[in-house]
Amino acid sequence: MKPSRGRRALAAVKDLAEAPVRLLRPAPAQPDAAAILAAMATAVVVLDRDGRFRSANQAAEQFFGLSAASLRATRPGDLLAADHPLMAMLAQALDGAVIVADHDMSFESPRLAKQGISVTVSPLGDPADCAVVELADGSTAQKLDRQMGFRNAARSVTGMAAILAHEVKNPLSGIRGAAQLLDGSVPEQDRELTQLIQDEADRIRALVDRMEVFSDRAVEHGPVNIHQVLEHVRRLAANGVARHGRIVETYDPSLPPVWGDRDQLVQVFLNLVKNAAEALPETGGVIELVTAYQHGVRLAVGGKGRRVHLPLVVTVRDNGSGIPEAIRPNLFDPFVTSKRSGSGLGLALVAKLVGDHGGLIEYDSVPGRTLFRVHLPVQPGATDSEAS
Repeated sequence: MKPSRGRRALAAVKDLAEAPVRLLRPAPAQPDAAAILAAMATAVVVLDRDGRFRSANQAAEQFFGLSAASLRATRPGDLLAADHPLMAMLAQALDGAVIVADHDMSFESPRLAKQGISVTVSPLGDPADCAVVELADGSTAQKLDRQMGFRNAARSVTGMAAILAHEVKNPLSGIRGAAQLLDGSVPEQDRELTQLIQDEADRIRALVDRMEVFSDRAVEHGPVNIHQVLEHVRRLAANGVARHGRIVETYDPSLPPVWGDRDQLVQVFLNLVKNAAEALPETGGVIELVTAYQHGVRLAVGGKGRRVHLPLVVTVRDNGSGIPEAIRPNLFDPFVTSKRSGSGLGLALVAKLVGDHGGLIEYDSVPGRTLFRVHLPVQPGATDSEAS
């Protein structure tokens, strides 16, 4: 049933009466440029013609490892050398008033080691006296791919450990026992051989025992103070493998607890510090332990779309010789090592334990600077405002 002509007229009058109110109603507030930049996951900075930092968003602070205020206080050349390709891009963009882009760029300095960075430089102003520089880390997907590779390697080691434990240890005990029996009945000149058999049987058994740490035991999760873990590792290393070097601590004191297993985390970071110590130069060697809280790092796990927040980052940095190029693609695979006396199981174990915690491990290495970053989950319900 259609409304009457009178009702339609009343509705029209009501619309006219409300029209000024609707016209005067303020439009929704729009976020300003600073809020938009702060929300971006891509690092964005503003540089002047001399390479001085004028502005930086939160992602850029994480990229350079410095606050925006610290970046503004840096002098040209502190982070970027005068001959760095970015400086040429900056000049080209400003002089030609054009947008310049490049890919797979490296940023290397005493404080920085980044590879595979995509860079876009856009002139700002008319005339342009500054430029907006966007730094996109193209290695994020590669990190996740490597992490899945590390987990696959760990699973293969787990199966290998089970086979070795079952198929090798029992006959090995029989071989060693037979060698002991022969030792009492062979001539003196042959006892060296029976002792050699026993020694080699002991060495193989020790290797199998080391492999058994890759078993699929569930992690007993609980709140862990990561700084107490690192302090324990520091004391062990300072009185052992890292006696010839110096260990420096750069900690964020406000970190929430890690959600994990204390003993396994000690094992992870002791392995990383041991590797760092073995790579140090004879004099002037430094190992730096760094903790930080990083927003926005999430990893899909379990194959069901579940994503784990990994905001807590522990970095082990050294000024040693670096990781040989030849072993980098398979660095976390079992039995991969550049050391003559190494078994190649240390980093494979680290990758497995980090994966068991639902975490992520990555590395950057150039001669004179190598770092391993371990991203870990925090205690459920914990926030970045909680003290560790």
